[in-house]
Amino acid sequence: MAELGPDAHKAADVAEVLQKSSEQVAPFRARLINKGLLYTPRHGYAKFTVPQFDRFMKRFMDLDAVPPA
Repeated sequence: MAELGPDAHKAADVAEVLQKSSEQVAPFRARLINKGLLYTPRHGYAKFTVPQFDRFMKRFMDLDAVPPA
């Protein structure tokens, strides 16, 4: 999600960046929501709960590496 920016994003768009299906990323999305890192401003979308968290993730994580298929 950090790669897509600070706005709310569709689960399908996040899955596409990860080269996965929406069904494959759904459990991770649910866990991040349960931990309070994401919220759902409207159906099918998720957004970071912390302002500028996308910028933090880009600075401190190696986001160039694509997870193995």
